[in-house]
Amino acid sequence: MPFPWLIRLFTIPSFLCLFGYPFASIELGSGHFPGDYSPPSPPLPSLPPLPPPSPCEGGLKGFGSLDTLCVINSSLDLVDDVYVYGNGSLEIGSGVIISCPFAGCSIYVNLSGRFVLGAKAVIVAGSVWVEAGNASLLEGSVINVSAFGGEPPGESSGTPEGVYGAGGGYGGRGASCLVRDEDFGYEVWGGDAYGWSELDKPWSYGSKGGTTTKEKDFGGGGGGRIKINVTEWIDTRGTLLADGGDGGFMGGGGSGGSIFIKAHKMTGDTWISASGGDGYAGGSGGRVAIDVFSRRDDQKFFVHGGKSFGCPKNSGAAGTFYDAVPRRLVVCNHNMSTETDTLLLEFPNQPLWTNIYIENHGKAVLPLLWSRVQVQGQLSLSRGAVLTFGLARYPSSVFELMAEELLMSNSKIKVYGALRMSVKMHLMLNSEIHIHGVNDAINDAVVATSLLEVSNLLVLKDSSTIQSSGNLGVHGQGYLNLSGPGNLIEAERIVLSLYYSVNVGVGSELQSLLRPSSSDDAMTQLCESRSCPLELVHPPEDCTVNSTLAFTLQICRVEEFNVEGSVKGSVVHFHLVRSVVVLPSGAISVTGLGCSQGIGRGKLLSSGLGGGGGYGGKGGAGYYDNDFVGGGIAYGNVDLPCELGSGSGNDSLPGSTKGGGIVVMGSMEHPLPNLLVEGSLTANGESFEDALSKQGGLAPSIGPGGGSGGTILLFVKALALGNFSIVSSIGGIGSPNGGGGGGGGRIHFHWSDIRAGNGYQAIANVNGTVLVSGGLSGGRGHMGQEGTITGKTCPEGLYGIFCKECPVGTYKNVSGSDRNLCSICPAYALPHRAVYNHVPGGATEANCPYKCISDRYHMPECYTTIEELAYTFGGPWLFGFFLLDILIILALVLRVARMRFVATEESPELRPQCSTQMDKSLPFLRSLDEELNIEKERKWKNQVHRLYFLGPNTFRKPWQLPHSPPDQVKDLVYEDAFNRFVDEVNGVASYHWWEGSIYVIISPVAYPLAWSWLQWRRRKKLQQLQEFVHSEYDHSCLRSCRCRALYEGLKIGATSDLMLAYLDFYLGEDEKRSDDLCLHHRYPVSLAFGGDGTYMAPYFFHNDYILTRLLEEVVSIFPLTKGSVTILFLIMKRQFLLSFWNLQSVSSTVWYRFVAGLNAQLRLVRRGQTFAAIISWLETHGNPTLSAYGVQVDLAGFHRTATGFSHFGLVMRAAEAVSVKVVGESKCRCSKSKQQLSRSIRSANGAGHFKDPERPPLQRKSSVVILNSKNIKEIKDEKFTYRVMALFIHHVIPTGRQDLVGLGLCTLLLGDFSLVLLTLTQLYTSSIVDFLLVLFILPLGIILPFPAGINALFCQNAKKSVRLARIHAIWNIISLANVVTALVCGYVHYESLPRSKSSEFNPWNFRRDESEWWLLPCSLIVCKILQARFINYHIANLQIRDHSLYSDDPDKFWAP
Repeated sequence: MPFPWLIRLFTIPSFLCLFGYPFASIELGSGHFPGDYSPPSPPLPSLPPLPPPSPCEGGLKGFGSLDTLCVINSSLDLVDDVYVYGNGSLEIGSGVIISCPFAGCSIYVNLSGRFVLGAKAVIVAGSVWVEAGNASLLEGSVINVSAFGGEPPGESSGTPEGVYGAGGGYGGRGASCLVRDEDFGYEVWGGDAYGWSELDKPWSYGSKGGTTTKEKDFGGGGGGRIKINVTEWIDTRGTLLADGGDGGFMGGGGSGGSIFIKAHKMTGDTWISASGGDGYAGGSGGRVAIDVFSRRDDQKFFVHGGKSFGCPKNSGAAGTFYDAVPRRLVVCNHNMSTETDTLLLEFPNQPLWTNIYIENHGKAVLPLLWSRVQVQGQLSLSRGAVLTFGLARYPSSVFELMAEELLMSNSKIKVYGALRMSVKMHLMLNSEIHIHGVNDAINDAVVATSLLEVSNLLVLKDSSTIQSSGNLGVHGQGYLNLSGPGNLIEAERIVLSLYYSVNVGVGSELQSLLRPSSSDDAMTQLCESRSCPLELVHPPEDCTVNSTLAFTLQICRVEEFNVEGSVKGSVVHFHLVRSVVVLPSGAISVTGLGCSQGIGRGKLLSSGLGGGGGYGGKGGAGYYDNDFVGGGIAYGNVDLPCELGSGSGNDSLPGSTKGGGIVVMGSMEHPLPNLLVEGSLTANGESFEDALSKQGGLAPSIGPGGGSGGTILLFVKALALGNFSIVSSIGGIGSPNGGGGGGGGRIHFHWSDIRAGNGYQAIANVNGTVLVSGGLSGGRGHMGQEGTITGKTCPEGLYGIFCKECPVGTYKNVSGSDRNLCSICPAYALPHRAVYNHVPGGATEANCPYKCISDRYHMPECYTTIEELAYTFGGPWLFGFFLLDILIILALVLRVARMRFVATEESPELRPQCSTQMDKSLPFLRSLDEELNIEKERKWKNQVHRLYFLGPNTFRKPWQLPHSPPDQVKDLVYEDAFNRFVDEVNGVASYHWWEGSIYVIISPVAYPLAWSWLQWRRRKKLQQLQEFVHSEYDHSCLRSCRCRALYEGLKIGATSDLMLAYLDFYLGEDEKRSDDLCLHHRYPVSLAFGGDGTYMAPYFFHNDYILTRLLEEVVSIFPLTKGSVTILFLIMKRQFLLSFWNLQSVSSTVWYRFVAGLNAQLRLVRRGQTFAAIISWLETHGNPTLSAYGVQVDLAGFHRTATGFSHFGLVMRAAEAVSVKVVGESKCRCSKSKQQLSRSIRSANGAGHFKDPERPPLQRKSSVVILNSKNIKEIKDEKFTYRVMALFIHHVIPTGRQDLVGLGLCTLLLGDFSLVLLTLTQLYTSSIVDFLLVLFILPLGIILPFPAGINALFCQNAKKSVRLARIHAIWNIISLANVVTALVCGYVHYESLPRSKSSEFNPWNFRRDESEWWLLPCSLIVCKILQARFINYHIANLQIRDHSLYSDDPDKFWAP
């Protein structure tokens, strides 16, 4: 900034002298003070008479014709106005300069065709007017009328007077560097603005700048005029300049001129400027207007003021830019700071302007005493913009502002008077609105209340403020948000109303503060009144600002009011508000804003010592140096307080304090529905230190006391105080030199709706702090007396200030709020296992309601379901005996029904007596023969060989036939065809994957169901195999033509447990029967055991018709030597030739007895145990008798694996040196002689089919090993999965007494079911989770044993009854998992019960009494173990009816 010392007015004469100019005295006319404003009314401009048209080839020195095309290729220097007229086009060539450098020199072009200004062509004149069809200003072309403006319109004051070097005015005011007198509010400027009426079509010259000396005019010239009016389009890639001339350091800058463009379409990047000239004081900007329907590209418009060298911070005012199509006005000063205004005068009413933009340090003013700014769209102020309403010297006008949106960003609005604003949306970003209603320096007049109506959204952000020195009403219907620190709405009185939501953000303030110098009659009356003002309790409902009322800040008709910042005022009132929320950072405070004196003002001594103010409590007495002075008195209504707190008494003393103000929420007619305080709500008295810091004086040696607390009056429906919230009305602290403490204030909760009884709802949730304590003394003075906290009287059942329910165990049957009115309930009527129950609204009678300590107990005696059932029958013991009697009776009834229903359960007396023990076993054993008919008789004679399937027929190990035919049938089959047949059979025998998957899924949770599924699939598989061999296979492997034709010669059979299958080969009728078919030619013979030793499939010897007939048909003619029969059972991995060679007929009765005894012993062998008992039985019972027939039977193992044998059976061989009596003739049709037969026998015995039994079996590679007492211990068996289960369920020796066993089983079955029901009932009453867990740990496993047992007992078929009984046993044992779960759940529940006294229960009546939780589960476990034992005996009695089968005496066993 050059020569900054030249700025002040008093330095101008010396500055002029330095440059050799004589001093020019400054004369101010008496009638015209600089800055005194009288708005001019210039006449509309009129066109001067036009000169004669200039021809193309004459005056214009071009070629062509203006009626067709005129081209100018040479420059022109004009000395006078030029008028160009024609019906053609005009082209000014590139680089051509047409110059008329004289002020006001005009160039008029009026063509019907096209006007073209070539590249880098220049037109210089004072005025350029182009009328054409189209226009093109090519790149680099310039139309320049800067500083060549003619005389401005008459009666305008655009040119400044005097020698102050001021700038010229036009679009705005010219700048002036005169020093402003801020005390009197006078503003100074240079040339004034004019041409407002032609804002949309400007056609005025700019004004000349002022000078600093009379001898020479240094002022810059005003800008000229440019007008381009085309019919169609204009392409502007050049530059249009109408800037003011520069005045340098000695003169003011000229104002910008006028530019007006009208076209249908405008394109090109152009620079259009009507800016003010630079100078000692800058000139104002001119006026630019365009009327273009369609604009493309980016045209730049400049109307800013010129720079001021004498006062750099005060550039010339901005001019105006008006866009006619969108009706948009822009005042932009191009970021040049200024203190000079752009005048905005009358706004059009029809049509309204759409938008007004004041930006980039543009400063606009509405100087009229009454002005209305009304736009249809947006009023935007941004980047240092200022909009001023009224004059600082006359702050008594009322201004109106109406728009859709008011947007302010880093800008200001100043109002001198009152503002009535009505917008839909008002957004403020770091902006200010100042309403100066009173100017104390000039007068003390108070203007009308300002009203800001923002209907939708009002947001203040980034330290934005709205301040008024008078009253302020802020109304709307949407949201008001003071969004952050520094935001402020402040006035003497504020009414904020009609908003849906108001948010005072963190660091924001909403406050109404009376000016210290103002005399407020309403406040004065309120301080001296002993009665409550009517408007505090019954306020008016119109929500208008009324200075006669006591309110200084009223929040009226607002739905939600959220406080995160600060809300302050002397009398703060919330009226017709739905919800008030004070968040942790928020505060509603009237602290120190009450009366400076008041009714309870403290007393003063002449020394300045004072007592504290009084209100809710007396003020503390002051004491200093043996001087004592009393505090203020207590006053006001305790039940309905509404007074201001009193101060120290003399506000003229330094540090004098004020009492607290008043906060009223709600009213008698309209209470506040919801109040949530997590921050602070305070009406404290002012402390001496705070008052002194505000006043800024020196601390006196002796000071006054503290102010008293104020009033907090809450008409509320529901109140919530957070954990760290504070509601206080405490007294202020007195001066440190003995001033007394202020008395506490008054807080009253006037509950509007206290619901009692069943409709009770808590009206208050108080976790914060409520204080009314007296203030402390700073010295040796006394502390102020405590104030009062009161509430509305509580009805029956409720007590306290907040009308809480009387504690559980107490009752209250009178009205009042005293805690002592809640009496203790009598304890004699409280049952065992009961506690007093909470009652909505509190107990109102002496018989207090109670409840059981758990839902498992039932009212009124708090018994469990089982206890209720037991006490219904007279108590636990009587109930137990009654239940036992019922079980026995039901068991007898069940037993009788079973005896009548089941034919096999006849008593021994009703059974037909058999003559011998042999005959007793015959029916049971005969049942194994499934097809006894004539066809069997024919078939057994042609039977050649039996080939066993490998595998136990499970999903993992299905049946499989071995490849390669055995030696016995090689002459009967084709080997290749047989191998193909084996592949087909093995394919049919395989299971699908989903069958095994179902078994695997069901087995862990329901093994009986899995077993039934396995048996069903086994049965289906056997049917498929039989159907395949019988009808589907073409028997192509057989050599017999008859067999192939009739599908004979092959037959598949299986044992009853479906685990062992075999394929029988038969001779065809067309094949010759060999003598080798006799039994003595089949030695050695192998027969298989069935079963696998498990509970569901015990070992058994499978006897059929063929075996029996072979034994009966053989006649022995001499003693047998070494012959053998091997019997395999269940698990088959290899097949052996089934061959019998017996030389003596074995009676079927003896054979059946042997098989019955052997099966009786085998059923006792468990899987995983040795066969020692079987070996012993064969040695003592079997072989001694069979040897009489030339037969010896030994136990053998087959198909040895790495871990042991997979099959077990018998080896039957010929007894040695036994004399055999020949009975009759031989029935065997054999042709061999005795010697040949003997040689055959010896050859068979010495063939090496069986290994030495003395050699350890695991070291032998043979597939068959005879087992004895020595090597049987070395046999390894695979691990038994159900070993634990076998401890409870296994096959036993029958005991007989089936009636007693059946009766016991029925009793235990019914007892099991009863205990299950009782256990489930016990669990259900304790926990539904335990109930479901026990019921479904194994799905319904605890329930299913009963129906399984009933099904087994009432089955009429003996074999099926045994199978169902085994299933019942399995269900019974696996249900122990459910029972153990019940035991664990009971223990957990028992341990979870409180062992010590609980605050939840009455200490005199609660004790732990669940120690019998184990009784029912343990009884159920015992019952199931006994039931398993009885099932074992029941199955044994069903299977073995002849008890002599287990006789240790062989003679008794074989006795007839």
